[in-house]
Amino acid sequence: MSEIPFRAPRFAPKAGQPFYQELTKRVNAHFAQNNLSPKGNAKLYVKTGVLIGGFLAAYLGLVLAAPGFEVAWMLWLALGLLTAAIGFNIMHDGAHGSFSKHNWLNEMAGHSVNFLGASILMWKTKHNTVHHTFTNIEGVDDDIDAGAMLRMAPSQERRGFHRFQHLYFSALYALLYIYWIVYTDYKKYFTGKVGNVPIPALTRFQHISFWAWKALHLGLFVGLPMWKLGFLPWFGGFMLMGMSAGFVLSIVFQLAHVVTEASFTPYVHGENLETEEEWAIYQIKTTANFATKSRFLTWFLGGLNYQVEHHLFPRISHVHYPDLAKIVKETCHEFNVTYTEFKTFASAVRSHVQHLRMMGQLA
Repeated sequence: MSEIPFRAPRFAPKAGQPFYQELTKRVNAHFAQNNLSPKGNAKLYVKTGVLIGGFLAAYLGLVLAAPGFEVAWMLWLALGLLTAAIGFNIMHDGAHGSFSKHNWLNEMAGHSVNFLGASILMWKTKHNTVHHTFTNIEGVDDDIDAGAMLRMAPSQERRGFHRFQHLYFSALYALLYIYWIVYTDYKKYFTGKVGNVPIPALTRFQHISFWAWKALHLGLFVGLPMWKLGFLPWFGGFMLMGMSAGFVLSIVFQLAHVVTEASFTPYVHGENLETEEEWAIYQIKTTANFATKSRFLTWFLGGLNYQVEHHLFPRISHVHYPDLAKIVKETCHEFNVTYTEFKTFASAVRSHVQHLRMMGQLA
């Protein structure tokens, strides 16, 4: 039986996107009038130094000093939180080409995810291409496909144990990072797909790069610390690092899209899905901001509490999102487009839990 080809969902043509055209014009005017680059600035580069410096200090403290139990576990926890922070702030901007106006710096920033155990090659298809283009389209967006254990969208199959998913989801989220680096990257590599979406064919250099980075990570975070610390201290610490990173990464990305206020669109593989709706309006309907008044969260999360602005302008650095939010809100109001924002982190979590509970109860 021949394989069913992937048919990409289609949105309204550019000529029929007055909202996004007007919004883009206003955003471009903001940068021109203030003589600003839409890419990263000195604040981002200082933060980059702080995060990388902190990560290296924690890692070297583990493998060189071989500290006692209490200090070692604090360092493992720090490595987990810094893994998430580097992903949010450095890798994420770099992979989108927004870290710097220099492509080589964007490549370096994006490749930081390789050092952390994941693959930039798989990430760009999964995140940049699939998630950003087909947000919350069930059966296409890999970010809302958690397999059998979680039902995140209405068209996904409901199983009896899903009625408890609002109670156990946090445990699964904690396993995301470890699952990502030891399984899903390899699944994508060997199948050549993210879900049903083909990954562009890799060059010989990219194949070598994939395996070389995986081997380096294995040596740095499995081999060397296991040798220096012993198996049990390493295993416990590595699990703490992985689970802290996994939970933070998971909850931040899910609060942006898997909430009661977000829209979902069903898709049947192989069939055509076309809509006259503007892509930008669809992005706003499927995305939510949270805790944008929190300076700490905005700093630590790399602006990913401003997910609406990020999805509309992914090639603009997150350091500009607070200013862009004012423009986006005003334009949404003028075009009668609903702009979803949770005032606090806790209120966003409540909406996420409520959505999971609802998905677990409804057929």
